[in-house]
Amino acid sequence: MRDLETDLRAEIIRIGQLMHQFELVDGTSGNISARLGPDRILATPSGLAKGFLTPEQIIVVDMNGQLVPPTGPGLKPTSELLMHLEAYKQRPDVNGVVHAHPITAVALSLVNIPLTDCIIPESIVLFGPIPTTPYATPSSAENQQAISELVKTHDAIVLAHHGSLTVGATVWEAYCKLESLEHTAKIIAQAHLLGEPKSLPADQVRKLIATRQQWGLAQATDADEFCQYCGVPHPHPKHVSEEALVKAIAAEIRALLQ
Repeated sequence: MRDLETDLRAEIIRIGQLMHQFELVDGTSGNISARLGPDRILATPSGLAKGFLTPEQIIVVDMNGQLVPPTGPGLKPTSELLMHLEAYKQRPDVNGVVHAHPITAVALSLVNIPLTDCIIPESIVLFGPIPTTPYATPSSAENQQAISELVKTHDAIVLAHHGSLTVGATVWEAYCKLESLEHTAKIIAQAHLLGEPKSLPADQVRKLIATRQQWGLAQATDADEFCQYCGVPHPHPKHVSEEALVKAIAAEIRALLQ
């Protein structure tokens, strides 16, 4: 019978191959990890192409990022491991983390096009507004600091000028969220080429928020973020900013006129 570690190693290998196939990473970039136990993490090593890994090349580290023997010769933790560990420490519900370099999501960050607007229904339900971090130097503790607060309430984060971080209850779920993040980014980018993307009216966003809540995907920051980015006022008696209220009213008027 296969054990958990064997299965997770195979899953990480499969995800690395898919990331390479769909150009979500290049060269030796990106990294994948999975929670093996309370204080053990399986992770891809530094300096190896993710599409061509073998099971024995996956390393085990503790929650401080230190290698757990036995480890193959020349294998060492990636410098981006700090982001993964931060996600695991902040989110007991997270058992898989994927860091990638999705082309379209990163390109949008270069031209300051956010993924916080309420445009794509599926993305609203799955992710809520997707944040972009301020620029942080790759392969440094700055990335850990940049995602530390955001990862508490977001399953997908764009790292400005750099890449993405997605998390999930399993490493496969974290990978699927990476695909969904990049798919959303591609639609937004294409829409900007064709014209000005239209946000959904507030009443339609409310329906999607309800679905998000029914599916158990809601986060503590949802009310503030949907108010800020999508013009959906807080339920009474929560504070509603004048700008958000005006935006919500304008959206509803536009919907009535269509």
